[in-house]
Amino acid sequence: MPGSRVPGRTWTVRLTGHADHSASVTCSTEACRMPPRSKDTAALKRFAAEHVRAHARLATVRPDTACACRAAQCALHETRTQCTGSTLLVLVHNPAVGQVWTLTEICQSCAPLIPHTAILGRSQPQPQAQAQARRAPVTATVPAPAAAPAAAPLPVAGGFSSPQAAPEAPAARRRPHRTARPRRAS
Repeated sequence: MPGSRVPGRTWTVRLTGHADHSASVTCSTEACRMPPRSKDTAALKRFAAEHVRAHARLATVRPDTACACRAAQCALHETRTQCTGSTLLVLVHNPAVGQVWTLTEICQSCAPLIPHTAILGRSQPQPQAQAQARRAPVTATVPAPAAAPAAAPLPVAGGFSSPQAAPEAPAARRRPHRTARPRRAS
């Protein structure tokens, strides 16, 4: 059917700790090979971040994709919205938690409502849709949401978070100099 949309895809990579102080990495794609359980959690975290990057490099955002967020009853954000706009490939990663990376195809309306996101790709209109758009009469267009960034920010390697949402580097903190209090006479 020409007007039908395919479901949006979602990949989730998770770093899970275990009682013996080891960790393991899992991916929602069953075909992916994961390293064995290890006590080197820093290496596993680097692997998980690189694994998500590999999925992002291989995923081409499809223009006929329905919002994956909508299929999940908008569980990624609290505010309800009407799913509209082009499809985006978005990475959701909260650096405070740092153990779950979610790569998903969602609509332009849902993207700004989800905290800790980085837009990694945008869908391109289909050639047939472009030809129809040229023949169709010009009508009022719906502007993009104001909160959506104009250009796709590059992911930050350390935490895959948006550069706009990156926490400030902690300034060197020093204790303020306390002046000596005069002693009371007894």
